[in-house]
Amino acid sequence: MDVTDQTLSGERADLLAALRRHRGFLRQTVAGLDDERAARRSTASELCLGGLVKHVATTERGWMRFAVGGTEAMRSEPVDWAGQFRMVEGETLTGLLAEFDRVAAATDELVATLDLDVSHPLPDDPWFPPGAVWTVRRVLLHLIAEISQHAGHADILRESIDGAKTMG
Repeated sequence: MDVTDQTLSGERADLLAALRRHRGFLRQTVAGLDDERAARRSTASELCLGGLVKHVATTERGWMRFAVGGTEAMRSEPVDWAGQFRMVEGETLTGLLAEFDRVAAATDELVATLDLDVSHPLPDDPWFPPGAVWTVRRVLLHLIAEISQHAGHADILRESIDGAKTMG
């Protein structure tokens, strides 16, 4: 099933439109880059543009596993905390964008089908309040914020690499 804007209405359509809009900003920011520039660190941080694409896909995939099955499902795949922000040997921007698109398509399908009111306790991690519980709706809102924040980071990195601006 291919989820289109015509198949959903109301809140689900709004959530899907926001996810797609901010993913699009990130995609637009990396458009036209070769692998060398996508892997280039242009600030003091470990961030590179390809790494941000990879991080957003990894994060979205993890949160959607949480939305479906809670903390245990979220933690069912190991996360390379250091490597997710940079391109490693053998990775290409084309490959990272293909995975980004696969994750986005899977999320879009879930937006169409999941009960937005289902909730799960958050992981027992120091950055979450003890005992906090999130609904699927809250997870999607978090993803929108996460993707938009990283699209902004990407815009800064891209401008520092070659002067290109997504929104300028």
